[in-house]
Amino acid sequence: MRCPFCGASDTTVADTRINEDGDIVRRRRRCLSCDKRFSTYERAEIRLPQVVKKNGSRVDFDREKLAASLWLALRKRPVTVEAVEAVIMRIEEKLLTQGEREVPSEKIGEMVMHELKKIDKVAYVRFASVYRSFEDVDEFSDLVKEVSLPGQRRV
Repeated sequence: MRCPFCGASDTTVADTRINEDGDIVRRRRRCLSCDKRFSTYERAEIRLPQVVKKNGSRVDFDREKLAASLWLALRKRPVTVEAVEAVIMRIEEKLLTQGEREVPSEKIGEMVMHELKKIDKVAYVRFASVYRSFEDVDEFSDLVKEVSLPGQRRV
C-alpha cells in the first residue's frame, strides 16, 4: 500500500478492525518514510451479473437505476429509505446467489414487482402498469383486483 502523503510503498499495519456487520476490514497504517498515519478499508468485490435488455444488448447491473425505478413507483408513498434499501439488497442478494453471469431485464422487473407487492400495493400497481405495458383497461383492472383485499373499495 502506497502512502497517500509521500508515495512511499513501505508501510506497516498498526491496527486492524472489522465493522459490526463483518463485511469491511479497516486497517490503520503507518508510513515508515514520513511517519504519517492513514486508514484503508477492505471489502469483498462482488460481481453482479450483466443485464440482458429486451433488445438483446447487455449492460452492467446498475444499483442506482434500480433505486430510481423503485423511488419513482414509491413517489409520495409512506415507505422509508431503509425499506427501499432492504428491497435493493434482497434483489442484489438473489442475483448473486443465482450465480448467473447474465440475467434478463424481465427477471429483475419481476423481482421488483414481487418486492413492491410486499411493501406497498399502490407502488406495485404503478410499477406493474408501466412494466407490463398494458394494452387495455381490463388488464389494469385485473391487476388492481389482484392486489385488493376483500371488503376494500375496488377501483
